[in-house]
Amino acid sequence: MGLMTWLKGARARQAKSTTLDLWRQLYGAREVKSGANVNFNTALQVTTVLACSRVIVDSIATVPFKLFQKADGRRVEVTDHPVSRMFSGQVNDWQNSIEFREQIALHLALVRNAFVFKVPVRGQISELIAFEPNWVTVERANDYSLKYIVRPPGGEQQTFSPAQIWHLKAHPNWNGFFASDVVNLAREAIGLAMVTEEAHARLHSNGAQVGGLYSVDGILDEEQHKLLSKWLKDTISGIDKSSLPLVLDRAAKYTPTAMTGVDAQHLESRRFQIEEIARAMGVLPIMIGHYDKSATFASAEQMFLAHQVHGSRPWHRRIEMSANGALLTEEERRNGYYTKFIDLELLRGAATTRADYYGKGIKDGWLTRNEAREFEEMDPIDGLSTPLSPLNMQDGTEEPDPSVDPEPDPTDQI
Repeated sequence: MGLMTWLKGARARQAKSTTLDLWRQLYGAREVKSGANVNFNTALQVTTVLACSRVIVDSIATVPFKLFQKADGRRVEVTDHPVSRMFSGQVNDWQNSIEFREQIALHLALVRNAFVFKVPVRGQISELIAFEPNWVTVERANDYSLKYIVRPPGGEQQTFSPAQIWHLKAHPNWNGFFASDVVNLAREAIGLAMVTEEAHARLHSNGAQVGGLYSVDGILDEEQHKLLSKWLKDTISGIDKSSLPLVLDRAAKYTPTAMTGVDAQHLESRRFQIEEIARAMGVLPIMIGHYDKSATFASAEQMFLAHQVHGSRPWHRRIEMSANGALLTEEERRNGYYTKFIDLELLRGAATTRADYYGKGIKDGWLTRNEAREFEEMDPIDGLSTPLSPLNMQDGTEEPDPSVDPEPDPTDQI
């Protein structure tokens, strides 16, 4: 049975298996101390988890991912290899490179594992198909050999070898072959965020808090209630009447109400849960719109840079190493083939920083002007591919150019 036939059959059977769909939604849900059921579906309904996942997905999916070959001290981009063609165009019939990387990045952000089937054609990878993580079970034998057991809902179980599966693993990784999912490890923080949000929603669904209490002696009949309510609305409602004195009779008392300490602590708890979840998912709170009021533009810029260094860059290096081992043959790796994220793309929004980077590289001689133009998606210009060499950094070993007249010696004029 072919892979696509197997998957199509699984989807067709799944459409008829409503009980199984319900079981899948509940599978893996684990009640936490706060009383919430936390699984991947319910966790994504927490806006902090959704926002952190989006940040991780964007940092992986939108940065160019290319194949290079390093030989004889030179690095050349490879464009005629199946891997480079897939990651610059279509990965399979229904996903381009960005869509495919968005899928596996979401799996990595929440489950810390992504499983991709390598479709072979004549000994080469022709397509990549990502499996849902909850379909896959990884088993390790006593000799440390692995096998991947895939059970799609409603489909038949199949077993694949490590050579057929590209298994991407993130941290924390305790046993070396399967990473611990962040939803399970941070379930208490996510669960508390869920119940505090629900409690706040129930508060507003049951009625907003009143602005004050007006109490009088005795019992008011229905007509008196209506007259008093109308009088209060006409007398004290509205911003233009907020400072006017209030005349009361019948020993009446008016007590304004404001946010209580309990309400304030409730909001503070919700803010703290944002930081807790962001901390667990490895995302700076400022990246999801949560920041301290004392933050300045300069400090915010440094925080964005810190996210690129400590957030995006580790994901890139981890995926590169995994792709080199799973998508390239041993012979190709020996011949200098390797994958690479173009991290400079992360500086697209910082024109001043990018210009300073190019300028220093060109002046110091480790970057050519045409290489800088290539980074900016500009065509090369003849004569700009030679690196500049600062005069004050000559090592003194170069022979003088005979076509250039030497500087005259001042002593010859005496």
